[in-house]
Amino acid sequence: MTLHAALSRNFDHSLLRNIIIVAAASLLITLSAKVSIPFYPVPMTMQTFVVIGLGLALGPRLGLAAVAFYLAQGALGLPVFTGTPEKGIGWAYMMGPTGGYLLGFLIAVYVSGMLAERGWDRNIFTAFAVAVIGTAILMLPGVLWLGVLFGWDKPILEWGLYPFILGGFAKAALAAAVFPAAWRFLKARGLG
Repeated sequence: MTLHAALSRNFDHSLLRNIIIVAAASLLITLSAKVSIPFYPVPMTMQTFVVIGLGLALGPRLGLAAVAFYLAQGALGLPVFTGTPEKGIGWAYMMGPTGGYLLGFLIAVYVSGMLAERGWDRNIFTAFAVAVIGTAILMLPGVLWLGVLFGWDKPILEWGLYPFILGGFAKAALAAAVFPAAWRFLKARGLG
């Protein structure tokens, strides 16, 4: 059971309600892409935290729908991505250096949601593991795409992986604090 399922077990699961949840979640991804936090060695957004968090909170299907809706908005040219519209919009942006990471969002949210359905978001250690796994899943197509785009003779790992490791662990620690705490809160109120 996910947080969403626990909170909504007494509510109607209509299509309209799910559409509203997906739209709100995609807006949250957009907002997280637009806020840059000073960090070492590179500034970070909270976008990967939100994507993995949506998997944990909504589960694999609604989480995947939210990320797919977000990507569809970007493909249509809406400035939803980090650095848009300055760095381009639409398919041109999606086929650029961040394209592989955007694809990784879909896989990461789904896997994180599946693990949440198995209760991995209820314990500090397993929630941390889910966030690390989700981040690794997200990074893999990103790094692979950089290699395809720029060539494997370039310092792909230095560009697309190493600068983000520390931030990934920081966001995993945040997930390990937030999601088990949310479950404890719900359990104390008889909802979890």
